[in-house]
Amino acid sequence: MPGATLSRWTMSYFAAACLFLVIGECMLAAGYGYPFAEAGAPETLALVHLVAIGWLGLLMVGALLQFVPVLVAAPLREGRLAAPALLLIIAGLLLLLGGFGALAGGPPLSPNLLPLGAVVLVAGFVLVAGMLAATLLAARPLPHPARFVAAGLLALVATVLIGACFAVLLSGTSESDLLTALVVHGVPLHAALGLGGWLSFTAIGVSYRLLPMFMLAPDDVRPTTKVAWWAGIAALGLVAASVGLAVIEPSAMTGLLVLAMLLTLGLTVLYGVDAVRFYRERRRKSVELNVRASYAAFAALIASVAMFALPAMRAAAGEGAAALVYLFVFGWLSGLGLAQLYKIVPFLTWLECYGPVLGRVPVPRVQDLVSERRARLWFYLYYAAVSAATFSLFTGSNPSFRIAALAQLAATIALIVEFVRARNLSAVAAASRFPVGVPRPHLFLPPFRPQE
Repeated sequence: MPGATLSRWTMSYFAAACLFLVIGECMLAAGYGYPFAEAGAPETLALVHLVAIGWLGLLMVGALLQFVPVLVAAPLREGRLAAPALLLIIAGLLLLLGGFGALAGGPPLSPNLLPLGAVVLVAGFVLVAGMLAATLLAARPLPHPARFVAAGLLALVATVLIGACFAVLLSGTSESDLLTALVVHGVPLHAALGLGGWLSFTAIGVSYRLLPMFMLAPDDVRPTTKVAWWAGIAALGLVAASVGLAVIEPSAMTGLLVLAMLLTLGLTVLYGVDAVRFYRERRRKSVELNVRASYAAFAALIASVAMFALPAMRAAAGEGAAALVYLFVFGWLSGLGLAQLYKIVPFLTWLECYGPVLGRVPVPRVQDLVSERRARLWFYLYYAAVSAATFSLFTGSNPSFRIAALAQLAATIALIVEFVRARNLSAVAAASRFPVGVPRPHLFLPPFRPQE
């Protein structure tokens, strides 16, 4: 990617995402939300949306703004919308959290903040989907990784629209029987489309490009990749069909969702096969820490999906299969996100600082911007804490959960410090940090350009 166009706002999305992650983990360690409140309590809903939208959503959007152009070898369309989209998503999330606070009895807030926040969130994500969809449509036919992203964007739109319907009903703005039926039977579908369709399907698509790129492995499309794609599309289609059944014939959903679960399990296994193939066929003998940490996330994905497919494990996982959801969200999605940030942040920083002078002056390597020896300990602590927290949810030990959540928070903050150090070029030898012509990187805001 030397010479590739850098997304001006990607670092801003990453910074906001990391901030929301820390806030969410502080809430967990403080005993806010499940398991200290019911899974459907306003406190839990606030925590869930803070993590899903504030952390995972902003993280994914920031990554897509940079890497969708790489997937399709075309420039990002309407990139000027990235900044207003970021502001709308953050504002919408804060309004949504205020609405949940009102439902939890937090004066002087009003439940009417829920539909208002939903409208603002829809506007922000529509801008994001519009930018990325325009970029993808201009590059047809799409390569396989980009097809995963395109499907993920459709799931994103469905997720935010369903969420807006929930917000309207929960606020008391409408008492429609159809909306009531959707809320009663559609919450798992909303979660499946968001966590599984938008976030996971998109993450899989991006990783199909990033893993071979970072490991120097062949990225040709294998039969396993094609079957994984069709299995995932079929599963998403069944979940989408179940949304309609939720309001007219909820009993008919069961068979579709069982089949969707089996297809998801198949997708997960095939994706794991492809990930192992990338590792075995790599030309880079020693893989970097971001790849090794990502494989721990893959293990969490396979474990959580496999256990979720077993009714006995779902029942043992607590209300709403909370332990498995926790492993999925923090082991798979968050683990993969933190692992890839550990590479993406120094990679983009290197391109920004040293790309313009490459070949004219000596420059450090990308790996010189980080200290793997120190960060390795934080990843060990992070995954150990997630595992301990998951086990605590299985056993119903709330004190143990809080201790594990606190350890997870400590590991997360330590990793974010590593990202900041990479952004500041702290690990680069002072003599080679700023050769002639090398700009100082801005921490998370892009440089001001009057013409924009």
